[in-house]
Amino acid sequence: MNDKELVILTGVSGAGKSTAMSFMEDVGYFCIDNMPPELINAFINLIEKSDSYKKIAIVADVRSTEVFNTLLESVDKLNDEGYNVKIIYLDIKNHVALKRYKLTRRKHPFADKFSGSIADALAYEKDLLTPLRQRADYVVDTSGLTSNQLRSRLTQILLGDDRAIMNIHVMSFGFKHGIPTDADFVLDVRCLPNPYWVESLRSKTGLDQEVEDYVFSFEESKQLLERLEGFLDFLNPLYIKEGKSQIVVAIGCTGGNHRSVVIAEALAKYFSKRWENVTVNHRDIDRN
Repeated sequence: MNDKELVILTGVSGAGKSTAMSFMEDVGYFCIDNMPPELINAFINLIEKSDSYKKIAIVADVRSTEVFNTLLESVDKLNDEGYNVKIIYLDIKNHVALKRYKLTRRKHPFADKFSGSIADALAYEKDLLTPLRQRADYVVDTSGLTSNQLRSRLTQILLGDDRAIMNIHVMSFGFKHGIPTDADFVLDVRCLPNPYWVESLRSKTGLDQEVEDYVFSFEESKQLLERLEGFLDFLNPLYIKEGKSQIVVAIGCTGGNHRSVVIAEALAKYFSKRWENVTVNHRDIDRN
């Protein structure tokens, strides 16, 4: 079995591939940007005898070739040769991408094809990338992520030993800021009593003990958590048996400050006693 790791980093223009590549270089990956897919195998053949390149990352851009399916063929060949290949696909919502392009005044690589229409260029690019997105091991929607949050997500994907144990990632979010598209399960806890309507708790968050105590002072909150724990306890071993190594559980309330944070923290605490690789983050906790 080959002990070298190869990451194919790809996705939609403007979704953060440059930020991701910088992070991967920081954690020891030898990174190559915008390599034509038909050259991947030739490159691997050149370095496979060198111990200097244990961790390799190739950033593949759809504009680099007209035969993008060659990338999938290259991945299949490398898998057959024993490489540990991961495909990370960075996605972004169209309206967020449009806003980013307007702010940076960058030109989309397919803009000329559609008389300068970024919206049409994005739609065309996503259509081209559909087969690769379907093959990706990880799809990360960067629409609502800061650079630090993207780095945190990549840390969970790249540095955790998800081949041996389940990687459980719990996140809280606010529905008014959008549903995380990379979640395997989305649970709406807006049915629980809302600390927002208690004046002394309004400015606090679910990380404060007073808010946690308030949420769990209601029997329905305790029952909901218990049933969710049991549900995931049942599913995780089945996923591992089928080769799945990661599950993302997103807990949502209205703003992502109170109820979702409390339930996400409690769920992460519960699973940390059973699994090594459990992480939690609160996407919208700093938003008003």
